[in-house]
Amino acid sequence: MITRQASAVRTRIVVMGERANRAEPYLYALLRIVFAVVLLTHGLPKALGTSHGSMADPMAGSIHLIDSVLGLPFAPQLAFLVMLLETGGALLLAIGLGTRCVALLIAMQMVAISYALGPNWPWIDRGIEFAVLMGFLALYIVARGGGAFSLDSRLGGRLG
Repeated sequence: MITRQASAVRTRIVVMGERANRAEPYLYALLRIVFAVVLLTHGLPKALGTSHGSMADPMAGSIHLIDSVLGLPFAPQLAFLVMLLETGGALLLAIGLGTRCVALLIAMQMVAISYALGPNWPWIDRGIEFAVLMGFLALYIVARGGGAFSLDSRLGGRLG
């Protein structure tokens, strides 16, 4: 009786694994697209000059973070590049074009955001968990590339 039940459980696990393997390319494409949409929701308010959550002017917030917290020169120009990455880069990720390059830039941005939110790595209060998770997802996308359902794969991986 126990042997028969164990065999049935093993069979279900094998079947579930086979289904997951077949679904993996679709799920990875969905992960890449959802990642891009989340990123886009942070870039569009900067591009359109609209508020985002509690931030009345997200572009001004980015300029302040880059200038005052990170101490980098050319803060307005760097904030513009961040906005381009979060909008144009997000669109490129969604379609899977130049995927590895764009994801690497996003990972670097998330490192900078995590550094800026430190040095004590606040959890919840300032939302460092979002930047950490996005950074590691971006690194995974760098390693994985565009996947089967991307323009990169259609172009033979030359761009991503």
